[in-house]
Amino acid sequence: MAKDTPEAPVATGQSTTPGTNLPATRRLLWLLGPALVAGVAYLDPGNVAANMSAGAQYGYLLVWVVLSGNLMAWLVQYLSAKLGVVTGKSLPEVLRERFGSRAGRIAYWLQAEAVAMATDVAEVIGGAVALYLLFDLPLLAGGLITGVISMGLLLVQSRRGPWVFERIVIGLLLVIAVGFCAGVFIAPPEAAGLASGLVPRFADTNSVLLAVSILGATIMPHAIYAHSSLARDRFGSKPLLRSIPRLLKATRWDVSIAMLIAGSVNVAMLLLAAVNLAGVDGTESLEGAHAALEVALGPVVATLFAVGLLASGLASTAVGAYAGAEIMAGLLHRRISLLARRLITLAPALALLASGVEPTFALIISQVALSFGIPFALIPLVNLTARKAVMGAHANRWFTTGAGILVSVLLVSLNVLLIVLTVRG
Repeated sequence: MAKDTPEAPVATGQSTTPGTNLPATRRLLWLLGPALVAGVAYLDPGNVAANMSAGAQYGYLLVWVVLSGNLMAWLVQYLSAKLGVVTGKSLPEVLRERFGSRAGRIAYWLQAEAVAMATDVAEVIGGAVALYLLFDLPLLAGGLITGVISMGLLLVQSRRGPWVFERIVIGLLLVIAVGFCAGVFIAPPEAAGLASGLVPRFADTNSVLLAVSILGATIMPHAIYAHSSLARDRFGSKPLLRSIPRLLKATRWDVSIAMLIAGSVNVAMLLLAAVNLAGVDGTESLEGAHAALEVALGPVVATLFAVGLLASGLASTAVGAYAGAEIMAGLLHRRISLLARRLITLAPALALLASGVEPTFALIISQVALSFGIPFALIPLVNLTARKAVMGAHANRWFTTGAGILVSVLLVSLNVLLIVLTVRG
């Protein structure tokens, strides 16, 4: 990977950056992790619904969309982590310092908080559906259980620190990977079909809508906020100048590993549906996809799929709740009790489950709501990481900023298109 930042001046004195006194192998492992946690956002139930629908309806056609989204996600997540590493602050903290008025901070916080709540809708509903598939639990009870477990994960993060939290989330990430990839090894895709899916093209208007949905479910606003906070938590608020280039190099590896895993699993979801669900009626919902997988590949693969969906819901709702807390702390410099915060953010998801709304439809609507938050997170991120006043010698080079602007324009345009197409039905 090309290095996009020049070497910073060497500071004098002993480095106080945590982990520097560990043996080389352990030090390398210690530097990895924040991106894997943030990368869970790319494997949330919204991604599952979009990828499974794309494979079931169009076979291999949209594989190239998943891969393109993953490449864009690499740049976005690297810039977010880079901001946290260099400044020792999260994106919300940096924005709070640059807002000219309290009213502006509050307005920005309100939209970011709405995004966090919309994220919770997708995650909690996904967990509830998984518990229904596995244990036949009512959806509302499943939503409550998902919320309680996510609260427990947040307690671990607040009391045991980021390292323990990261290990738990990474463990869930491995469960997600096994759950969604197992079926692909049992019923592998055709090489010719997979190769055809790498050619950019569409079949009709609905395939465009699905492609936009895949990209809309890929780049999540809360993942942008969370990754800068995770990098700050891991590396400290005052990294020494001489340690920053090493941390940035490790961050590039961290993001690359995380996006390789997330991209592979997302492609596996689409291929699983393309091979086994194409042309099968009723697969437009997660429950229908699960039932069709059981018929096609047997109960073991179907159960693994449901377990992967449950792990996806639990891990992503914990990361989403973490992001919401960091958004409030960063922008308003305030924190509320964990219980109060969790009850507030859980309320919309539980209300939807109690109302009897079709879960997969609610997932899709939540992804549309998230589309509104993309420009508010992405555009400031690219702008701030390009400024020497913020990043010093580690400000983006011109081609990195250019790529960030291109990705921003493309994603914002696609998310606007998603909103328009959804409204038009």
